[in-house]
Amino acid sequence: MYWLNEPPTWAVDGEALTVMSAPQTDFWRKTHNGHIADNGHFYFQSVEGDFTAEVKVTGQYLDLYDQAGLMVRLNSETWIKCGIEFVDGVQYASTVVTRDFSDWSLVPLDDPTSLWLRLKRYASTLEVHYSQDGHVFNIMRQAYFPPTAPLQVGMMICAPRGNGFPATFENFTLTPGVAS
Repeated sequence: MYWLNEPPTWAVDGEALTVMSAPQTDFWRKTHNGHIADNGHFYFQSVEGDFTAEVKVTGQYLDLYDQAGLMVRLNSETWIKCGIEFVDGVQYASTVVTRDFSDWSLVPLDDPTSLWLRLKRYASTLEVHYSQDGHVFNIMRQAYFPPTAPLQVGMMICAPRGNGFPATFENFTLTPGVAS
């Protein structure tokens, strides 16, 4: 696996990746105020064709927009990120789909300690699923994503307004094909 914007501190211990994000880091493009950021931390591997990616993420979210989760990236203008995002003191399941301009969708969570994420890609479709218990997954988003290869898939963490925060990613898997 490789880093795009390696964080100041990170470690792998078995099936767990622990990361401390740098301050003022994000992935975002243009929407709302024209701001463009491409300095978030992204630990990824390349994949071609259909796939399913999964991870469990736990973070110590402190500041507005602190976020950690999964990302699929074609380039700096075409990507999708999903995970927990901290907004006004509440943790939300969040998805941002970017095709030159970023959009943003949120689902409030019931006092989570961790969030399980599942991304499924088939042809030109990418689905985002989340779970608060690791067993029952809900679909949060289905979006068009260009049927181009290869793609980068992995774990991301950002602290757009804050001083950084720690998060742990557990049991990341990237499986060719699409799970049912």
